Amino acid sequence: MIDTVSIIIPVYNEIENLDALLERVVSTCEALRNPWEVILVDDGSRDGSTERLEAAARVYGGHLRAIVLNRNYGQHAAIICGFSHARGDIVITLDADLQNPPEEIPRLVEKIEEGNDVVGTIRRNRQDSFFRRKASACINWMVRKSTGVGMTDYGCMLRAYRRPVVNAILQCRERSTFIPVLANSFAKRATEIEVAHAERAAGESKYSLWKLVNLQFDLLTSMTTTPLRLLSWAGVAIALGGFGFGLLLLAGRFLFGTEWAENGVFTLFAVLFIFVGAQFIGMGLLGEYLGRVYHDVRGRPRYFIDRIEGDSGLERSMPEPRPDGVVIETGISL
Repeated sequence: MIDTVSIIIPVYNEIENLDALLERVVSTCEALRNPWEVILVDDGSRDGSTERLEAAARVYGGHLRAIVLNRNYGQHAAIICGFSHARGDIVITLDADLQNPPEEIPRLVEKIEEGNDVVGTIRRNRQDSFFRRKASACINWMVRKSTGVGMTDYGCMLRAYRRPVVNAILQCRERSTFIPVLANSFAKRATEIEVAHAERAAGESKYSLWKLVNLQFDLLTSMTTTPLRLLSWAGVAIALGGFGFGLLLLAGRFLFGTEWAENGVFTLFAVLFIFVGAQFIGMGLLGEYLGRVYHDVRGRPRYFIDRIEGDSGLERSMPEPRPDGVVIETGISL
């Protein structure tokens, strides 16, 4: 039996890229021997992207669906929404900015059909700014060290997943989800391939410096307890340093008298600030984890669907997992 393919594309204010995106994705999918569908998730766009996606769903009836969220929930929430509506045996995610060419999709399908559960990608000759490349390299290194999942490029959203991996992701209830790492934790076989990378032709990146920092916090606190362990080791190091410094002060007093270092006043202040800083760092990390627990315990939906335009002819090949959103127009909680 030939595997069916679902392409999920989150869209947020990409009106300038949509015409080229739709043309290239549809052209690429039509060349596949596999039955296919494209799911475009509008993540609260305000530049006319919503209307363009709905029009495209009517034009490409039978192959394309546009799912409109009522506001912006973030890239990973939009992809989770797409996962819950995808019907294919192979699910591929793709950004709407066209920096990763849709023409690479057949290669990902081929790798999945070779028996892999997850296929990641490495951006070849990456065309981003120096800052973005270095920040991405730092994040990738920290993710590999903290999670033990050894992939090269977690920032590239052009990836392919088998249906059982997608179903497993949908069963996870945590609010902060970093899909590539989570998928790798369920995969028996995972591989990577190099793909082309292009400059952004229009629009601007949605990841500012602040969002990159927040992403790093999400990665570290949602996927591993390593920061808490590092905090414990930091506490041990500070305690040992304080003990050693105390011995140094005692030796200085005997050797140089009480006038040494202004009777030790400034030194004591320095030691105090070190311990106060360490306490605030510890409370901040604990607060991050408690915040995650708080959001997970409330169990609120990841997203709200405003409306869905279009449908595809694919039938779901496996039992449908429980979605994690609410459809506003019907008033029915899913």
